[in-house]
Parts: sequence; structure tokens; C-alpha cells
Amino acid sequence: MTDRLSELTAAGVAVWLDDLSRVRLSSGGLDQLRREKHVAGVTTNPTIFAKALSDADEYNWQLKDLATRGIEVEEAVRMLTTYDVRWACDVMRPSYDKSAGVDGRVSIEVDPRLAHETDRTVAEAKALWWLVDRPNLFIKIPATEAGLPAITATLAEGISVNVTLIFSLDRYSAVMDAFLAGLEQAKANGHDLSKIGSVASFFVSRVDSEVDKRLEKIGSDEAKALRGKAAVANAQLAYERYGEVFSSDRWQALADAGAHPQRPLWASTSTKNPDYRDVIYVEELIAPGTVNTMPEPVIHAFADHGETRGDTITGSYDAARKVFADLESVGVDMSDVIATLEREGVEKFEASWLELLDGVRKSLTAAAQGTGAPNKAAKGNARAAEQAGGNA
Repeated sequence: MTDRLSELTAAGVAVWLDDLSRVRLSSGGLDQLRREKHVAGVTTNPTIFAKALSDADEYNWQLKDLATRGIEVEEAVRMLTTYDVRWACDVMRPSYDKSAGVDGRVSIEVDPRLAHETDRTVAEAKALWWLVDRPNLFIKIPATEAGLPAITATLAEGISVNVTLIFSLDRYSAVMDAFLAGLEQAKANGHDLSKIGSVASFFVSRVDSEVDKRLEKIGSDEAKALRGKAAVANAQLAYERYGEVFSSDRWQALADAGAHPQRPLWASTSTKNPDYRDVIYVEELIAPGTVNTMPEPVIHAFADHGETRGDTITGSYDAARKVFADLESVGVDMSDVIATLEREGVEKFEASWLELLDGVRKSLTAAAQGTGAPNKAAKGNARAAEQAGGNA
């Protein structure tokens, strides 16, 4: 029987899971995915946590203890989520050790309400780093304008970073520059660069969702023929920039000091349009040195019928540029698309975070009053958060 995920891994794509819950941890499900499905990392976001905390009784004992102690809701959320992330880091530790610190990483996000506040983002990144206290942790920081200096400052402290919510090529270039600057400062600060990791999460399916909506509105045959092409083209051109930056003399100096490159991570890889192949954002984005973080259904779909056709990115750059030229010619303003996606991305995660806070607040109240299973009070909030936040 063909092991399609093994073939994908051999092609240079690290398979990561875009999900986490205490049930997945306590049941051994995450470890099973690591052992049997080649899952080498985990990403989380506020929507994932909101759903996890509402769907299982596994959190009840901790919620009850937190309520008894009178812990405030924001601290309670961090204690609940870091408990899971710390556990996941331990589960993924074999992958971390086997890959010399490249894989086996688990991500936790700074409060998305801080997306436009540099200093507070850095402060929370540092707090999460010592709270989880695992070497294979990633702190997720959004690639907003305020997030860029926070990325540099956090890396300079020797803290590993997952840069999230990247949509545009220019912003991606700025992210890579922030990464290099952070490593240069970390080296000057005496940190071991071989211990610092980073990925740059370049969002995929959301690009097609927004562009396709505009193409449908334009309505011409030329416009409709471009549906489902923007996201892959955008990611392919991002990989071209990755290749340029990580073949530069500036990078080589850091590599000589033991640094690992900041890998591009393809995020939001579940297909939103049922007319598209369910593994399109995996099959069309295969190249060495990349990460693809997938919801579990996508992992199983690729294991069942995914095709690894070698490197599907390198050599595609001219065709990708033509897609962008064609989009412009039919009237799609890609700069406005990107601005919309970044704004909505931050807003959606902020909304999910508020829903998570509200759900935990209700659960703490229920636990304190002894009115039943506390986590059930958050179910409606989690459903709303899931609809608002979507896949990361």
C-alpha cells in the first residue's frame, strides 16, 4: 500500500497538524498521527482552542480548580491552553530530537488583540515562552506592521517564532528581513542560533476565497477562467523570494553560525470551494524545505488519494506571474485583496479570542456555582468562534 504522506515528506514537505485538543492528547491521537501519518508539528489558534475547550469534559477538573482559586478569565485561558501546548510539545519531542530541532514544534499564539502593539506583543511572547518552558515551542506573532519589529525583538531573545497571517509577497519579504535581523541580534546577544527556529505562515485558501468572490462579481468568461489560481500562484512566488533570501551572503553568515532557515509554511490549506480538489493546496505546493499545516481531514485525504509529483513550485514562477497579470487585466486589485485579507484575518482571530474568553468565563462561573459540567456552557461560543475564525 502506498504511503503517500511518506512520499510527501521525502519530497521535502514537513506535514504538520492544524489542530489540538486535550482529548487528542489524552487519547494518544496526536502521538498516533506522529507515528503513523508522519505528522512532525502542530499549529493552534484561538478558534481551535475555543472548540477544544467546549467539546470535552477533559477540562472540567482544571476549570473547577481555577474557579475555586478565583483565577481571572484571561489568566485561566492561558493556564488551560499552555497546559495543552506543553503536553503537545512533550508528545512531539521525538520529532524535535530526530530533526535536530527543525521539526517537532508546537505553536501558541499571542493575544491577537495585541496585533498592532509591538512592545506588548514581545512581552507576551516572552511570558508564553517561559510559561510553556519547552525548547520545541513556537510563539505565533502576526505579520502586521507592528508585528515585524516584535518578531525581530522576540528572536533576539532566543525565542522561536511562527510568523502568522502573511498574505502578500512584500510583507513576506519584510518578514524574512525581520527574521534575519532577529538572528543577527540573537547572535550578538550570545544565543545559540542552532536552538532558534522559525516558520513564516503564508496563508493560501483564503486568497482564492477572496479573489474568486471578486472574479464572480466581474462575471466575464476571462474572469471566471481565473478562479482557483491566485492562491497557488501567490505561494509559488513566495517560494521564489524564499530561495533568493536564503541563498544570500547575509543568510550564509548566519548559517555558518549554526542557524536554521525560516521555512515557508503553507497555512489555511483546507479547500473552501467544494468544486476544487480537496488536496489542491498540498499537491500544488510541494517543494524542499517547506511546511504544510493541515486539518486532520486533509491529512487523511492526502493519505488516501494525494499525489506527490515532485517539486510543483520551482520553475512555475513565470506562469504564476502571468496569473497575476491576468487578474489585473480583468480588474482584480490584488493590493486591495491583500489589505482586506490581513484586516479580516486579525479581526477574525480577535473575535475568536473574545469568544474563547467568554466561553471560559461562563465555564468558570458554572464551575464555581456547581451548576453542571462547566465546559458545556461554552459550546455556543465555540461554534460562533469556529465560524468566525476558520482554519489557520
